[in-house]
Amino acid sequence: MTKKALITGITGQDGSYLAEELLQRGYEVHGLVRRVALEAPQRRTERIAHLLDKVILHPASLESYPSIFHIVSRYDFDECYHLAAQSFVAESFADGFSTMNTNINGTHYMLAAFRELRPQCRFYFAGSSEMFGKVREVPQSESTPFHPRSPYGISKVAGFDLTRNYREAYDMFCVNGILFNHEGPRRGFEFVTRKISHTVARIKLGLASKLRLGNLEAQRDWGHAQDYVQAMYLMLQQPEPDDYVIATGESHSVGEFCDRAFAELNLDYRKYVVIDERFRRPAEVDQLVGDSTKARKVLGWRPKYTFDELVREMVQSDLEALSRAEGREISRLGSVP
Repeated sequence: MTKKALITGITGQDGSYLAEELLQRGYEVHGLVRRVALEAPQRRTERIAHLLDKVILHPASLESYPSIFHIVSRYDFDECYHLAAQSFVAESFADGFSTMNTNINGTHYMLAAFRELRPQCRFYFAGSSEMFGKVREVPQSESTPFHPRSPYGISKVAGFDLTRNYREAYDMFCVNGILFNHEGPRRGFEFVTRKISHTVARIKLGLASKLRLGNLEAQRDWGHAQDYVQAMYLMLQQPEPDDYVIATGESHSVGEFCDRAFAELNLDYRKYVVIDERFRRPAEVDQLVGDSTKARKVLGWRPKYTFDELVREMVQSDLEALSRAEGREISRLGSVP
C-alpha cells in the first residue's frame, strides 16, 4: 500500500527537497500551504513548480486549528513532517508575537489534531541549532542544555518540548530533528548565505557593487538541505522515536563563506563587503557546532556535500539564474577549474 505523507512548509527550501525525496521513494505526498500560495502559484510555489502535478496541496493556516483538523480528518497519513515556521531569526526580533504564535501554537495544533484523529501517524518536528543559543559546550549534542537567544529559538524550544511531551504522555511516534544550519540554491534571499551567493553573482554581472553584512565573525555549522531532509526521513523509519542532532561537525565564519563565494567567481570579498551595524543581532549566539555522532550511528546518516561544494553550488546557481534573467548566454562564467 502506498504511504501517505503530509509536509507543512512544502513550498520552502526543506519542504521542496523532502517532497522530491519522498516522491522518489513512492510516497503519495501532500502539502499544507496558505491559500494565497494557491492564488499566486507562480511566485509562492516556485520551489515546487516542477512537482505541482505530482503532489496534493491543501490550503490551511497554522494559526487555525479547525483548518488543520479538517485536512488531517480526510486522509490517513502515515507520516507528517512539520517544517513550517517563521524561521528568519532577524524577523523574530522585529515581530516576536507573530513568531511565537505561528511556531508554538501551530506545532501544538498539529500535534493535537494527530493525537485526536491519527495517533498512529509518525510525526517529525523541525528543531533548530538556535535552541542552544548561548551554548554550554562545544560541540552541541542531544544532551546539551538549551539557552535560546532569540524569539525564534525560544519558539523552537517550546515546539521541541511539545513534541517530546506528546511522545511521552500519549505514546505517539514523535521525533525532534535538531538541525544545524542547512543551505542550498533554494534558500530564501533573507538568509545570509543566499544573500551572499546572490549578491556575489550580481557583482560579477555588474548589477551590484557592494555587499552589506553584519557580523563576519559569527560561526555556523553549515550543511546542505538536500542531505538534511534525508535525515528527517530516516528518523521516522526507526523502530523507536527519539531526538537527533543533524550537523556536519565543522564550523565556518560568515567571513569564510564570503571568501569562498567571491573566490568562486575570481573576486576578492574585501573589496566589496561593507559592515553595516543594522544587520547585527541584538543578541548573538555563540559558536554553534553540532555533534551528530548519534545520527551517524543509529540512522547511518552522513552529509555528502562539503562546505566548498555547498558554496560553489549556491554561487553558480545564482549566477546562472541571473544570467538567464538578463538575457545573456554566460556559461560557467568565472568558475574555478
